[in-house]
Amino acid sequence: MPTSDALDLGFDPSRLQRIDDYLKQYVDDGRLPGWQIQIARHGEVAHFSSYGQRDIEAGLPVEDDTIFRIYSMTKPITTVAAMMLFEEGAFELTTPVSELIPSFKDLTVYEKGMAARPVTRPAANPMEIRHLMNHTSGLTYGFHHIHVQDEIYRNAGHEWGPPPGTDLAAACDTWASLPLRFDPGTQWNYGVSTDVLGRVVEVASGMSLDKFMAERIFAPLGMKDASFQVGADKQDRLAALYAPTPEGKTMRLDAFGDGIKNPPTMLSGGGGMAATTADYSRFTEMIRRGGELDGARLLGNRTVDYMSQNSLPDDKDLTEVGIPLFAETKFDGVGFGLGFSVVMDPIKYGTLTSVGEIGWGGAASTAFWVDPLEDLTLIFMTQLLPSSTYPIRTELKGLVYQSLVD
Repeated sequence: MPTSDALDLGFDPSRLQRIDDYLKQYVDDGRLPGWQIQIARHGEVAHFSSYGQRDIEAGLPVEDDTIFRIYSMTKPITTVAAMMLFEEGAFELTTPVSELIPSFKDLTVYEKGMAARPVTRPAANPMEIRHLMNHTSGLTYGFHHIHVQDEIYRNAGHEWGPPPGTDLAAACDTWASLPLRFDPGTQWNYGVSTDVLGRVVEVASGMSLDKFMAERIFAPLGMKDASFQVGADKQDRLAALYAPTPEGKTMRLDAFGDGIKNPPTMLSGGGGMAATTADYSRFTEMIRRGGELDGARLLGNRTVDYMSQNSLPDDKDLTEVGIPLFAETKFDGVGFGLGFSVVMDPIKYGTLTSVGEIGWGGAASTAFWVDPLEDLTLIFMTQLLPSSTYPIRTELKGLVYQSLVD
């Protein structure tokens, strides 16, 4: 993306400096290893900066081409892949998932009982493809530790990932055999929905998810390093993964983080990718421009507009229909479209932002948003797991919007 003078793009340079000054404290006091941020407006970069280390122990700094695990920031990409197939007539948004993955035909819903012997009932309605896109499917994550359903997933070997050797097709069949939290389309629960959507992409396209992404999204957009695996030739650019210590410092998580270096058994459309800031900026710019970038059109602009509207039941926000748990966004004043969170009420949200802003984040504290009102995009990269450790995302909202002065 081209870089322009910040003032010409409506930013006060001295106020932009506040962003770096604030974020540097996270590194200087040991809470983050390092970070990278890009702020763009009207398709031009107003601010790009990096600070700290991509590998503390090796003394390697965060650089322009550093590769980060983006985890759940994979979800919007997978949803775009599915919407590309929708535009081609491969399925309707209301098509039952069971038409593409037969194991989802006879679903059950948890009613009561312990994880070892749950009492269930037949689901009142089928799970539709759109329910996978907006997390109203009734599926969950085993790592939530909130409900008996989560424990059932863990007992089946599905917590942060599937059991070793399980591919995407087998994982989907397992999830289909486990009880749902609620009838599809009635509530919101963060879970493996987008992983199942990745399998829908595979079945509908006749291609593996990684091949579809590489040929239909990454190559046209010029996302050179986006991948489900960081190969040996690029691992020197891969940032190390860290977690917080009780003392507020960081500890290295190689046992967890090194998975991205190996060929994945399960292609996780919900959280399996790594990318550079430059890669993800190509994706967000395509979204900002209504589905097209540099002559490569992935989606029609009406499709992107449709994806960016709240699709939760009765147009409610996450506080009203969402299961109270951790997610990559605040719930107050926030709805959910197809693949993105959608800000509905900035006052309820509690900080500076815009109505209609879409975005999401990743488990290692990464985040992005696209603001159609201000014609602005932001990408923030770091590698601290989990993303609920510090309130960086809401802090970034205030810091970025206070720097706009036009």
